[in-house]
Amino acid sequence: MLRRAFVVLATSLIAAGGMTPAATGSGQADNSGRLAQELRSAIVAQNFKDVIDLTPPEPGGRVSRAGAPEKYDYTAEELARRVTPAADPKPLHQTPNMDAAVIELDDVGRPVSMANVLLSPQYPNGVVVPLNKKSLSTDEVRYRWWDDTEWDLNGGKGTRDVLPGRENAPIDFSSPYPASVLKLMVGFGVLRLADQGRVDLDADYVYDPDPVRSSCGGKSVKKIRQHFDEMITKSQNESACALIKMIHDLKAWDEINKTFADLGMPTLMVTGTNPGNGGRWIGSNMSGVDTAKLLLLINGGPGTLWTTENGKPVTRDVLSASSRRFLLKTLGDQGHNEMLSTTNWCGRDYPAPGIPQVTPQRWIKPDGTVTVGDAVYDRDVRPCNAAAEVTFAHKTGWVDTTGSDAGIVKSLRGKDKRNYIVVVFCNLGTDYVDPQRPADPPGVFPVLYTEKYAKLGKAIDRIVAGL
Repeated sequence: MLRRAFVVLATSLIAAGGMTPAATGSGQADNSGRLAQELRSAIVAQNFKDVIDLTPPEPGGRVSRAGAPEKYDYTAEELARRVTPAADPKPLHQTPNMDAAVIELDDVGRPVSMANVLLSPQYPNGVVVPLNKKSLSTDEVRYRWWDDTEWDLNGGKGTRDVLPGRENAPIDFSSPYPASVLKLMVGFGVLRLADQGRVDLDADYVYDPDPVRSSCGGKSVKKIRQHFDEMITKSQNESACALIKMIHDLKAWDEINKTFADLGMPTLMVTGTNPGNGGRWIGSNMSGVDTAKLLLLINGGPGTLWTTENGKPVTRDVLSASSRRFLLKTLGDQGHNEMLSTTNWCGRDYPAPGIPQVTPQRWIKPDGTVTVGDAVYDRDVRPCNAAAEVTFAHKTGWVDTTGSDAGIVKSLRGKDKRNYIVVVFCNLGTDYVDPQRPADPPGVFPVLYTEKYAKLGKAIDRIVAGL
């Protein structure tokens, strides 16, 4: 059975003319064209427009939701306080924006095939993005910064360019805000600095914010390693703010953003954050393709993973072996398995099952239920773990207008072979629900997203497994 590995990034698919066995050295056939078309079909089949908008545009062109100056993943306590708006929910008035990318890997983690597909009101049936087989990139997309109001009132079209020089690109696309998947960029920055000897993961970091911001928390003293773990596995905003501030203390953010660009990932950037408290994340951007490439680097196959447009070979040595192992282990300990995978809700009729992953034992209580920080789930996940087929080292993100998930999928021994990276960014966040969504049990962490994401995750996994 053909072994394939995919990176699914937002709604972008890699097109025909992808990598060749000579480019990867793997001996496996390049299936980029087929992968792209199957990914596009899987996305369109979910009919993402068939969801309910809890904060729809009001008559007269007003919006009940405007582009907020700050967006953070909600805590369980904050989610419990959220009240459905008084206005009657309405069907989604246009196709959402999605950026999805998949990279197929060989047995040792080298890229074999890649696809990127974008979905938006301009591309309601999805558009396959042409990708350069050597650089794993595209210059045919004009990426725009995300803005809630522009999406609602301007037909999904943004007005500010992410990258200069793309004004004549044939595909015009507003990149969904990545929400807490941006913490992958923070983690990369911390580990780059650690590899350079400028950060000691086992040292204390005194986080003393000025001004204090509720979403970032107050003064604390923790090991940098602990901040890192909490930021990834529990998506803890306070720890992310602390590490962003620490990088500001070292005056290193410009350097880190330049590193992303120099490595051929120019859409990855963290800009405009507050040096005094590490807050204000809204100036962060990630495309599906570049996020998949970042995960490809972290996964760490041998040899040249891609070559930049300037002819620079990029290898796993961008990060040390110890840094990559640490980040992979932390991603593998992810507690929030509830978007492309939904094993935290094991056995429920809703949401639908997604990628059939193992839930990390770290979060499982003696009765089989899961607790992640202040997030309590009420389902016994042990039956799903017994039936699991893969591991999923990933990071999720959620805000009102973002659903995002990005990670590395690897098959368990004896299961259908797959080895791939998947990334999905979309603007259907917590303000968008399925018509059939049941009420959440009291005191239990709510279902954050439409179950269509889980159905897409399962479809992608079946494509990769060759079922």
